[in-house]
Amino acid sequence: MSGPALSYATWHTDPTREAAMEESHRPFWRHFIETIPETDLSTRDILDFGCNRGGFLRLLHALKPFRRALGIDIAFASVAAARELAGTAPIEYEVASDVSGWSDRFDLAFSYEVIFLLPDLAAHAAGIHAALRRGGVYYAVTGCHTGSPLWSAWRDRIGESTNAPVQDRSPEDYADAFTAVGFEISVRRFGYAGFVSVSKDRSTFPRLIDAVDYPAEHKLLFRFVK
Repeated sequence: MSGPALSYATWHTDPTREAAMEESHRPFWRHFIETIPETDLSTRDILDFGCNRGGFLRLLHALKPFRRALGIDIAFASVAAARELAGTAPIEYEVASDVSGWSDRFDLAFSYEVIFLLPDLAAHAAGIHAALRRGGVYYAVTGCHTGSPLWSAWRDRIGESTNAPVQDRSPEDYADAFTAVGFEISVRRFGYAGFVSVSKDRSTFPRLIDAVDYPAEHKLLFRFVK
């Protein structure tokens, strides 16, 4: 296991926003889980990279029960919360910035809006490749890329409200990093078509059409196969 290169308690500079972020992500996580072609995970070992408070793995286990799972995150207070909330699900949570201590361990790996924050994408791609078993798949979702029309407005705002550094990357940058370490790559629009919550605060989505189009059109779902 590797300790974090950068240490902070929570992703948000305001820690009270962590639980609210988990709640807002839940419908998108459900769509993510329902979108992947794998249906029976009962014999699979799972990794959630950037697990935060652990909500994704708890939902995944409820919808598609797996054999066991590991969630890792650099935010130590969020990992502590994930451990408290895990219940009886076969999930472990660890504070770590990479998966160097878990070689050839996982059948499936997931990340949701995490890879855009990583300072060394090449190292992350290599680490995930080593952590997956042969034929393993890494699903990574991000809408934070230079191909999104919202990104230029979001970049500084995200940097000001979070403890994690923000990177400028194109969709091609993500693909190139994972191609370089031997992954076979495919990608699709995230394609969320459910109801989107409407907030009085329009700072994130100035227009309602932005709130609808972002998870449907601009958020990308990458599939990296070892």
